[in-house]
Amino acid sequence: MDWDKLRIFHAVADAGSLTHAGDALHLSQSAVSRQIRALEESLNTTLFHRHARGLILTEQGELLFDATASMVKRIDAATARIRDSEEEVFGELKVTTTHGFGVLWLAPRLTKLYEKYPDLKIDLMLEERVLDLPMREADVAIRMKEPSQADLIRKRLMSIRMRMYATPEYLALRGVPETLDDLAKHRLICQNPASSQVAAGKLMVQELLTYDIKTALTVNNYFGVLQAVVANLGIGVLPDYIIEDFPNVVRVLPEIESNEVPVFLAYPEELRHSKRVSAFRDFVQDEIFSHRRQLRAMGAD
Repeated sequence: MDWDKLRIFHAVADAGSLTHAGDALHLSQSAVSRQIRALEESLNTTLFHRHARGLILTEQGELLFDATASMVKRIDAATARIRDSEEEVFGELKVTTTHGFGVLWLAPRLTKLYEKYPDLKIDLMLEERVLDLPMREADVAIRMKEPSQADLIRKRLMSIRMRMYATPEYLALRGVPETLDDLAKHRLICQNPASSQVAAGKLMVQELLTYDIKTALTVNNYFGVLQAVVANLGIGVLPDYIIEDFPNVVRVLPEIESNEVPVFLAYPEELRHSKRVSAFRDFVQDEIFSHRRQLRAMGAD
């Protein structure tokens, strides 16, 4: 089967439009259309349904798209390895982690990585679901549990716990709770137990909600919880890594915390010698060490 036609088919299926695929491929719409017709004739099948808003894959087209998507990922993986320089760090690195860790901890620290490697391009994918690293949905993952996928290199970075935080302004107005029963006088801000989150955080929230809490605000990510806490709306359940970067919040009920949550960095075995991956791994490890030192200095361990 002609790979060039498959490449064009994949671009059209991905874009859902002959025009957009042509723009991406630097080909005219008519040239793209001819290649698709030729591929359909060679396979003796229809790959797309045409309609006013674009193109929809037929059942046969879906089967072929699954195959070409796998081929493209493998080619991208090979290309990445070939392009990895022995001396330089450049090109795209796809990094996936959770919304909370990506927004509240990782993204604010990337300035240092770009200062050291200005030609590096990070594609930061914030997902609660676990992406398939061997299939190159991402190059590197930072997850809140040990990855179960085979053929991955993994390293435990640190452990985190969910704890309770509020602003001094809020506590001055509403009082400092001394027991869990005192939460009845406060507004609890947390992730909805039904939303995607680490199991330890969900269990802690479920336990807190068994108390006589008369008012609460639930949000589907930790960034929203933090913003509500900073706005003096109540006492929030948040991961302990936020305390270094947000010293304007203080811990409440310090004896209450979740079980330990391990944080792992993982990447495919085939990227073991990737300079981009090594640079990112070393950067994260250095930042973790700095984070720990800062927490010890703050007495927040």
